Amino acid sequence: MFLSVFDMFKVGVGPSSSHTMGPMVAGSRFLDMLRGLPFAVHGLRASLHGSLAFTGKGHATDRATILGLAGFLPETYDATAAEAALAANRETLTLAPPGLPALVFDPAKDLIFDFGPALPGHANGMVLMATDAQGDVIAQETYYSIGGGFVLTADEAAGVTDKSLRTPSSVPFPFQTAAEMLQMAAGSGKSIAEMKRANERRFRTDAEIDAGLKRIWSVMNDCIERGMATEGILPGGLKVKRRAKGIRDALIAERGMNLTAPHVINDWMSTYAMAVNEENAAGGQVVTAPTNGAAGVVPAVIRYWLDHVPGASAARVGEFLLTAAAVGGLVKHNASISGAECGCQAEVGSAAAMAAAGLAAVLGGTVTQIENAAEIALEHHLGMTCDPVKGLVQVPCIERNGLGAIKAVSAASLALRGDGTHLVPLDAAIETMRQTGRDMHEKYKETSLGGLAVNVPNC
Repeated sequence: MFLSVFDMFKVGVGPSSSHTMGPMVAGSRFLDMLRGLPFAVHGLRASLHGSLAFTGKGHATDRATILGLAGFLPETYDATAAEAALAANRETLTLAPPGLPALVFDPAKDLIFDFGPALPGHANGMVLMATDAQGDVIAQETYYSIGGGFVLTADEAAGVTDKSLRTPSSVPFPFQTAAEMLQMAAGSGKSIAEMKRANERRFRTDAEIDAGLKRIWSVMNDCIERGMATEGILPGGLKVKRRAKGIRDALIAERGMNLTAPHVINDWMSTYAMAVNEENAAGGQVVTAPTNGAAGVVPAVIRYWLDHVPGASAARVGEFLLTAAAVGGLVKHNASISGAECGCQAEVGSAAAMAAAGLAAVLGGTVTQIENAAEIALEHHLGMTCDPVKGLVQVPCIERNGLGAIKAVSAASLALRGDGTHLVPLDAAIETMRQTGRDMHEKYKETSLGGLAVNVPNC
């Protein structure tokens, strides 16, 4: 199994990788299919199911679906052009995707939120349809947004295929489990990052890998900076106030006053993470890590390392990201990174495991210590539900990223205090997360039908 670091860390747009980026990607794929049809298409229709229906409005799934069917993609998203396309659709009730004629699409009638049972392939399902002049469906495809911006058709999901996953034989280190990763590292004498880079070399040059990693960190860090410089109220109706800037300003003001307790370092980590997730909640540019809802953990831990740990060097950020991506790939392959499938343990929990592994690596940890760090971080997120208030990626999501970053740093530190031997292997924690997600009630899996979503006033 090979999942590229550039599949795990994708530049995209908030507030959700599964509910915003995924539907946008699905729309674009559907347009590609329509361009190859031998007959004319007159209109479009979309039906959202499962979690995409229940929390779609709060996660901007309606906007994302329309924009995807207008030809927009997350990685090239232009906010100004997107707003213009949405305004044109409201006025003309048509969409004008590149390479196709203007197609009828009235969101009031053609965008359907189906609150019945989820589709069989995944909790995040959507059916995209093309219609003729009489309104009859003449082509359709079912898509599943499986987390992290990954999208599968119904056939792909049934065959458990994903175009971003290469076959095991196509890379030199095809580890599919943490145990295999440890075994291959021991046999080759390579670190996790070195094995990951060797796999990436099958598809890119070192220069391309380095440039891509540099861009990922640049977008992450820019997101932190924007979040720490911006004030105001987040959209959506909860009237959640941005706090990252205020906390950052207070922390800077306290420097040199001899009033700072050691635990204030946790406030810095939370500030970095919250800055990212406030930007995500506002629909800004973020990097899936491994999802938008958990996008703040990895960059917060990198920024903590660079700003607060002696000897840290930006030249090693690529090593951090490669190590984190290797762990994220194991979680995605053997369990899930989707909150709609396994709750927030699959999002912030996975992100914390990735960040802990990356930090342990750049702090000089052995392969076994790195695996232990990831296991500790994931283990102590097991059972975490996904219960966003009003379906918005704000409460409890923003603070949860801050706490995920703190746990990641603690997990890495604990692992480095040991010699790498430990009772619970990472594979066991990943499998436990999968089983826990399977057994978790649907109301705790990104439907906003349980937990904080029903016990906190929505206005």
